[in-house]
Amino acid sequence: MIELSTPTKYLIRLKFDIEGVVERADVVGAIFGQTEGLFGPEFDLNELQKTWKIGRIEINLESKNDRTFGEVIIPTSTDFETTSLIAATVESVDRVGPCNAKFKMLTIEDVRVEKVKQIRERAKEIAKDWSKRVMTEGDKVLKDISESMGKSKIIAFGKEKLPAGPAIDKSDEIIMVEGRADVLNLLRAGIENVIGIGGTGIPQSMIELSRNKKIIAFLDGDRGGDLIQKELSQVAKIVKVIRAPTGREVEELTPVEVVECLSGISQPPSPPKKQPTTVKPEVADKVKQVKSSLDNTLEAILLDENLKEIMKIPVSELAKQLESEELKDARYLIFDGIISQRIVDLAEKKGIIAVIGHRIGEVSKKSASITISTLDDF
Repeated sequence: MIELSTPTKYLIRLKFDIEGVVERADVVGAIFGQTEGLFGPEFDLNELQKTWKIGRIEINLESKNDRTFGEVIIPTSTDFETTSLIAATVESVDRVGPCNAKFKMLTIEDVRVEKVKQIRERAKEIAKDWSKRVMTEGDKVLKDISESMGKSKIIAFGKEKLPAGPAIDKSDEIIMVEGRADVLNLLRAGIENVIGIGGTGIPQSMIELSRNKKIIAFLDGDRGGDLIQKELSQVAKIVKVIRAPTGREVEELTPVEVVECLSGISQPPSPPKKQPTTVKPEVADKVKQVKSSLDNTLEAILLDENLKEIMKIPVSELAKQLESEELKDARYLIFDGIISQRIVDLAEKKGIIAVIGHRIGEVSKKSASITISTLDDF
């Protein structure tokens, strides 16, 4: 376990191969001894440790067949340029004690990126857990009243006996949710034109219902909701898709939150138009290449017109980079995140001609100069 006694920004990882048997102290001594004074006192490893610019250097090694090999890990709190210089300096070490040695940098890891990911995931857990516990007094009263009515209102619909509200037959507009718990939660909020499909796999009764009524899908804000949305688009006629907040499930929303999500759907909705994938074949091939490497990373890749990678950054920094004056040559944006109106607007201003994301959020306006697609389109 690395002890990060400094406010670490980066971890330098180097491998080494030594022609002989040495110990950790020998490796540490060689690193400090052979790098001393190369670039002045401000870049001396001893001085950098005294000022907390680098932390304790970790050495992992083993010896076999009269050779010693292993890894050096150096935590730094300097800027990236200084960190790179430290890595190159340690690479220059060519002897450990009386033995020839070779050091080679493996990676420079941005510790903050991983920390942001951990914080983001923990924040989702906290929000999800807290939302289950906390509701206003008004919500509690509404839940208590409606819960006493809810179970008696659920009916069985179709040959699959799908859970539904009592208004399913007389309403022209139907709210489709994923399961029985979701149906019950909508009944608690006073919404009776609701039906559940029982998870993944669209029942035949639901498909037939979509031929005669306007179906609005109200799905969980997670990966399961993504999969159901994709399947629905292939087998049933859906006029609108509404998602619970990211990371939340319909069944755990309070009645107030349910009403807020569904507000405005009483007006006749227009069928959503799927954005055609009109990028060039070579662009489609590139997207297929990087798709698996982006899955569940919350990262973004920017490419120039020759499909050369310009930058790979966390999605949390994407808007900032798109606003930067330094970013000029980007033409394609591929990222593991939701395509929002803001991202589209910033991308258009930068001259980006294609945005490919995990899924498309609320994007109401864009010009014909930019193509919007999802990773699943490729």
